[in-house]
Amino acid sequence: MNNISGSFIRVALLFAIVGMGLGLFMAISGDHAQRPAHAHINLLGWVTMMLYGLFYRSYDLAGRSRLAVVQFWISTIGVVVMNTGIFLIYSGLPKAEPAAAIGSLFVIAGLLLFALIATRATRPDAP
Repeated sequence: MNNISGSFIRVALLFAIVGMGLGLFMAISGDHAQRPAHAHINLLGWVTMMLYGLFYRSYDLAGRSRLAVVQFWISTIGVVVMNTGIFLIYSGLPKAEPAAAIGSLFVIAGLLLFALIATRATRPDAP
């Protein structure tokens, strides 16, 4: 596939499995300490990454740019690092806060890059 859309959709599905699996684990164990990690994995990993993928599916030319590939990797690394940090923090390891913070910066950088790409792709004179 020449478009990053499929990569975003596949990684979103992986995050959905992880996030919902964590939710199922919390329900079965009765320990809901990981609610923040569960929410962030589902919202940033599953929902946001899926929306990115669907956007690139709709705006094919934007998805073929090198900038879209960079945005994919920045966003994916950010979600993984941030959620790992959040998971560790709520597992009783507060020293993981820098990981959550660094991951958050990557997530925001990915969003800003996406905003640039989407703004260019949706302007009235865009091809």
